[in-house]
Amino acid sequence: MSELSTPHAGDDRAADDDVVALLMRQHGDIRNLFDEVEAAKGEERRDAFRRLVRLLAVHETAEEEVVHPFARKGFPGGEQVVKDRLAEEKAAKETLSALDEMDTEDPKFMPQLLKLRKDVQEHARAEERYEFTHIRRSSDTAGLASMAKAIKAAEAMAPTRPHPGVESGAANMALGPVAALMDRTKDAVRKAMGKD
Repeated sequence: MSELSTPHAGDDRAADDDVVALLMRQHGDIRNLFDEVEAAKGEERRDAFRRLVRLLAVHETAEEEVVHPFARKGFPGGEQVVKDRLAEEKAAKETLSALDEMDTEDPKFMPQLLKLRKDVQEHARAEERYEFTHIRRSSDTAGLASMAKAIKAAEAMAPTRPHPGVESGAANMALGPVAALMDRTKDAVRKAMGKD
């Protein structure tokens, strides 16, 4: 079982049936992993950073495949909301990619990590305010559960490294080595949402 599917003490299983609750919990996990990376040293920092990279990549891939398509059509102004979130995601992925090439003990690592943390937190607040709120209002319980199921399917297939400039499924397909993975992710999402 991966660290992403490991239940956390006190988690409410009902949250897994609500896409907004599931994504909000992931935002909390991301904040906690930033804390862990900042507090750790040496190999522990490297391990925590690897988990942070994976969680960020999984989270953003799941949103790109499930949440953004719903938001584009699900509420007035959704297209612009998604466009703004994709721009934020691209900037964060660029910083994350630069960090991913650094040693976690490099003196430039922590300032870059703090920049990434600020960008990711601002992005998460914007998602919660401009996207998640509307999704909750625009979808019924069955729709929220269907999207949660698809998010979990996408998580199982998500890449372990971010790819800046790849904020759509179509662009992800052009990545060569990641192409098959993204194809399987799309298939898993469609299957989970009953859209075979």
